Amino acid sequence: DVQLQASGGGLAQAGGSLRLSCAASGLAFDEYAIGWFRQAPGKKREGVASFSSNDGSAAYSDSVKGRFTISSDHAKSTVYLQMNSLKPEDSAVYYCAARYVSLVWSATMPKEYEYDYWGRGTLVTVSS
Repeated sequence: DVQLQASGGGLAQAGGSLRLSCAASGLAFDEYAIGWFRQAPGKKREGVASFSSNDGSAAYSDSVKGRFTISSDHAKSTVYLQMNSLKPEDSAVYYCAARYVSLVWSATMPKEYEYDYWGRGTLVTVSS
């Protein structure tokens, strides 16, 4: 079974940093896209970033571009979301998700309906 475990959330001050991790198991890491989503209270879940492990490409939403960076450790089947220059509006529950894309795929902005596997969220709170 495909399982995703997100971790690393917590409390940060505005301007600070956090690094989220998404550990994947039960899948061929190179054949799946990993997406990060977030949902703030009272708001719809939105795509934040996605990562292609087969070509190393990443895509980011305009709201996080230049502040968030995706990286991966292939040996650990883990994707990281480094979040810098955090803002209070980044506060949300962050989810990682996976979708099968085969071996030829470059990252695009993640859309919720495209992703089949979801991990439990991790809460990020940014204080002003």
